[in-house]
Amino acid sequence: MAGSMTRLLRRSLAATLLLAVVARADAGLAAPQLCYRGINLSGAEYGDRDGVPGTNFTYPSEATVRYFAGKGMTIVRLPFKWERLQPVLGQPLDGAELQRLKDAVDLIQKHGMAVLLDPHNFGYYDKGQLTQAPATDLAFGDFWARLAAEFANRKGVIFGLMNEPHDIKAPDWLEAANTAIRSIRTVGARNLILVPGTNWTGAASWGTDRLGGGANATVMLGVKDPLDFYAYEFHQYLDADSSGTHPVCDGSDAARQGLIDVTTWLRENGKRGFLGEFGTPASQPCLDGLKGVFDVMAGNGDVWLGWTYWAAGEWWPAEEPLNVQPRSGKDRPQMKVITAAAGRKAPLAPACASVKPGG
Repeated sequence: MAGSMTRLLRRSLAATLLLAVVARADAGLAAPQLCYRGINLSGAEYGDRDGVPGTNFTYPSEATVRYFAGKGMTIVRLPFKWERLQPVLGQPLDGAELQRLKDAVDLIQKHGMAVLLDPHNFGYYDKGQLTQAPATDLAFGDFWARLAAEFANRKGVIFGLMNEPHDIKAPDWLEAANTAIRSIRTVGARNLILVPGTNWTGAASWGTDRLGGGANATVMLGVKDPLDFYAYEFHQYLDADSSGTHPVCDGSDAARQGLIDVTTWLRENGKRGFLGEFGTPASQPCLDGLKGVFDVMAGNGDVWLGWTYWAAGEWWPAEEPLNVQPRSGKDRPQMKVITAAAGRKAPLAPACASVKPGG
């Protein structure tokens, strides 16, 4: 009898230990929640440099900010125009435009979201291509030194160097990016920096040299940050040419594979990534493709910091296929998928810091 009792106790203890091991294994396999899940709020990049606020361009309203905060978004990518913020290269920022930008940041943070500052210029200043006079590397660095000084070490503010540089060879863009990073750090800003590649910073084309000079996957490993506190920004749409300009998602498989390949590249090189733009029309095949994008990132939270869907904003046309700005109080179909991916808001983990401690 005593022997039987001993065997039962041993079996019970073994079962308990086995369950504990399984529980720990399951916990270890669970992907960490992405740090940032959010939206692009478009409008401040509209119009020419002399545009009138409220007529030619607009910053997001409180109603729009409140709506997306209520949907679980934790970050807003905020596009604006470089020329309007700095009308003369190498000279101070425009006070009125800077205040509008600061007011927008204050509003977004009031509703509990981080802000990704995005000079939405595609690698140009007016019609001058970045890296060429007058929009030289030094001019780009001067711009970022001035802007960084205004938001230096402000919690919840991230610096995106440039929206979708293109027509610039990767080594030339790398030099401009490193100049901007050096300028940001010189003014004492420890904010997280997002560094795009050239060729529209597409995930699916990251390993392809389309301009000569080398592919982003090779050249952009040369990023130099004295604080080593940066991540790479990628964009990826689901139409065949990855432009996001077609009402179909016939490139969904290629887009997903591109994101998988970039995930591998990030992990192999010990880097982190952020998906700054992606979006789909509301058809079921496109919504399925959108779920696939989220699945890639959700399963790889060790290398993906997060994402911002493109796009919303009061001035987006109702018929724009990718638009998720609500109309008449009704959610767009894409929002069901987006909010499911966003999940519940939670305190940021230490790895999610927007400002590097110290200094």
